[in-house]
Amino acid sequence: MQTKMLWALAALSLAGTARAAGDGACPTRDERPPMVNFRLDNDLFGGQDQGYTNGAQLGFVSPNLSDYTDDPCLPALARWLNRPFGFLQPEGFPQKNMVVTFAQGLFTPEDSTRRDLIREDRPYAALLLASMGYNGRDQDRLRTTQLQFGMLGPAAQGRQVQDLVHRLTGSEAFEGWRHQLHDEPVFRLIHERMRRHAGEPGARGWGWDAIAHWGGTLGTISTYANAGAEFRFGKSLPDDFGSTPLRPAGENTAPTGARGQLHGGHVFFTFDARAVARDITLDGNTFRDSHRVDKRHFVGEAGYGLAWFAGRWKFAVARYHRTREFDGQRERPVFGSFTITRML
Repeated sequence: MQTKMLWALAALSLAGTARAAGDGACPTRDERPPMVNFRLDNDLFGGQDQGYTNGAQLGFVSPNLSDYTDDPCLPALARWLNRPFGFLQPEGFPQKNMVVTFAQGLFTPEDSTRRDLIREDRPYAALLLASMGYNGRDQDRLRTTQLQFGMLGPAAQGRQVQDLVHRLTGSEAFEGWRHQLHDEPVFRLIHERMRRHAGEPGARGWGWDAIAHWGGTLGTISTYANAGAEFRFGKSLPDDFGSTPLRPAGENTAPTGARGQLHGGHVFFTFDARAVARDITLDGNTFRDSHRVDKRHFVGEAGYGLAWFAGRWKFAVARYHRTREFDGQRERPVFGSFTITRML
């Protein structure tokens, strides 16, 4: 039931976004059109099949908004949902927008053939999540807040999705999904601040920038504090706050002041350090006994990639390397990511 509700919300959001985007009452549509993006993560891109093994996310990005409850650029459903969450929405920022996402993440141990409980490796786990995000921008500063909620466990359909992907790719199925973490409603609040430092543009539009970030999460899914940065170099850099799709306001979802260049591309490098108090995919269920491992409280991650855009389309590919997340983990996690974005 929870899974069907999340997919129904996704369909309603897509229909509402398209309807609001076409409404002549939206005054900022020409300045910043709404967007849809889709992201796929998989560890096969990193030469592995373990840990954070697969993820997919569908996102809807609004035009720039005057407010979150009455702006005609938002569909009626989004305006209604925003009313109880005024405390999350930025105030005093000249530019702001809203992002709605629907995502699934799968986690598996290293040995796909064992059917018994592998106590020395991470639990099987699946998450199915929806989120509402609020971005506020003042020139080179950005505040982003997201509320995520959804389901952990068999209701997230992790085994079914992985079996389908492995059949399509000719890979062996993982045999231990019967030991996955139990069904549990989950949530987390994500908050980050960003600061962009842009270099002087060079000849023919070439340039660089650096985006620092710091923040954290609080909830049953995860609780941590983090900080890091992203560096970009290329032609016609977008007027946003980073290209790495793993950041809450990354991959062209921050408010902008103009439509920007029609063609361009750049490379990017990013890193992030976390002090982790909780990770449900390693610590196990919140209120029930379940499989767990001894997580490491300090985790680092570095990534690099390429982004390019032409007209209404934008593409980004990236690869991420993470330090070991729990005691006894044999390999450092590596995974890749591909994102496609379309202006409506």
